[in-house]
Amino acid sequence: MIVAGLLPYCTEPKFIISETPMTQDEILAKFGPREAMEYDVVVVGGGPGGLATAIRLKQMAVVNGKEVSVVVLEKGSEPGAHILSGAIMDPRALNELFPDWRERGAPLNQGVTDDAMIFLGMKSGVRVPNFLLPPCFQNHGNYIVSLGAVTKWLGQQAEELGVEIFPGFPAAEILFNENGSVKGVATGNMGIGKDGEPTDHFQLGMELHAKYTIFAEGSRGNLGKQLISRFKLDAGKDPQTYGLGVKEVWEIDPKRHQPGFVMHTAGWPMDSSTYGGAFLYHAEDNKVTLGFITGLDYSNPYLSPFEEFQRWKTHPNVRYYLEGDEAHGIKPGKRLGYGARAITAGGLLSLPKTVFPGGALVGCDAGYLNVSRIKGSHAAMKSGMLAADAACEALMAGRQHDELSAYPEAFEKSWLYTELKKARNFKSWFKKGLTVATLMNGLEQFALRGHIPWTLRRDKPDHLALKPAAECQPIIYPKPDGKLTFDRLSSVFISNTNHEENQPAHLTLKDASVPVQINLAKYAGPEARYCPAGVYEYVKNQDNTDRLQINAQNCVHCKTCDIKDPTQNIVWVTPEGGGGPNYVGM
Repeated sequence: MIVAGLLPYCTEPKFIISETPMTQDEILAKFGPREAMEYDVVVVGGGPGGLATAIRLKQMAVVNGKEVSVVVLEKGSEPGAHILSGAIMDPRALNELFPDWRERGAPLNQGVTDDAMIFLGMKSGVRVPNFLLPPCFQNHGNYIVSLGAVTKWLGQQAEELGVEIFPGFPAAEILFNENGSVKGVATGNMGIGKDGEPTDHFQLGMELHAKYTIFAEGSRGNLGKQLISRFKLDAGKDPQTYGLGVKEVWEIDPKRHQPGFVMHTAGWPMDSSTYGGAFLYHAEDNKVTLGFITGLDYSNPYLSPFEEFQRWKTHPNVRYYLEGDEAHGIKPGKRLGYGARAITAGGLLSLPKTVFPGGALVGCDAGYLNVSRIKGSHAAMKSGMLAADAACEALMAGRQHDELSAYPEAFEKSWLYTELKKARNFKSWFKKGLTVATLMNGLEQFALRGHIPWTLRRDKPDHLALKPAAECQPIIYPKPDGKLTFDRLSSVFISNTNHEENQPAHLTLKDASVPVQINLAKYAGPEARYCPAGVYEYVKNQDNTDRLQINAQNCVHCKTCDIKDPTQNIVWVTPEGGGGPNYVGM
């Protein structure tokens, strides 16, 4: 595991590519072979889905009276370090995994006490009466949590059951058997310099071989994306669609704090044709978590999800909780944390085939999030448990490296399938505008209770939604005041983001000429706006020509660039282990 202090944020280019950097094959020829470790099951990703998979495997091994060796690879410095979600947690899957989770000390401490759905105008807000809220907007029995804290707790439970967890070791490569089935994964090499060459501190990655490998990397997983392409798992499915969630944690004056109060908003500052919404949750200890979700199928290249979030905080219904009021003895709130993460929002219609020879996809690596409820942790856990049951059954029968067909079969008989089927049209309606979406989702979710006789299909991925800049109106965002609204770099600073500085950029370009010749020329350089961490910026060379500067040190691993780049020229790959954000209380 890498432990490093914060480094200054980039002001100069942070990627230098050698003319002939060593290839992986050349590295292996010189330094190999890699050390290999054998397991029954390798789990890639130590989030709720991956840890639920590992825990369930160990539980079922006990039931069957046999040993099952399980290892979890986690790219963060510890389980939970890279986890970011709203989060309101439905405990249904947790109840199944650990019926005694309260006695075990799970950090689900603040139950939801009240729901509010508010439609915002620029200065106004209209709250929907609670008796008209459809079931997907009702949170009775759910908990406001730090999902990072829940994940850390799950990691502790997994280790107590004998699961090996390797934090700071990202899986960087999929390994295959001669017959094409997945053999396992390899962790990334360490000590590669910015020029792509091994340094004096070089360490070769290691291989982890398994009878089955479960991929639980979260939204837009690097290896999951490769598997979907290699095995054509998305054949016949709607293109996947995503959202970007930008989040802050504040401590506010106790006089304005309402423990358990949940507020969701729609409308301003988004225009009626752009999908987006926001939340403000009153957690324990005078904390509130607030955030803004922007559908990454937006069309105006001048739109900035980060700036939309900052603008949303200036609405009277939001700033009321954050600002001070000296006349009434209200102290101003204090921002404690910041982060951003993409969410996989396509739901059932975009869900790929989740099994392939030698492994499976679980959680947001596949896309189980219920966008109508803005909840995915319970779905990730349930999918992991279903995959674990199928893997354990196969292991007990002496099988390996085949398809775990029992996993998708069990999913189609589960409560999770029923839940996602009811929500299958939710996001698609927003392509017809906020008014139509509100009316039709109200009809589907409130009047019909999710028993919908029709299905809306999508045919275009998010990166193709951008219009040329010449067809769009520029958006002028107000400057941050440093009290209620903030800039990107001060935000990234409090995310505790760090990467080993002397390493190749993990944000790679297929063609270095594309950003200037296409993205800047046609779309006005959208990567400088859609990135919530200030990674991408266009700067002038000495001869007054433009170039794209990649400040990889700032990356919070949200994956937005990998999703939204209009030419799909940006490819996110794993950095050295332990790099990225180190979220606290997120």
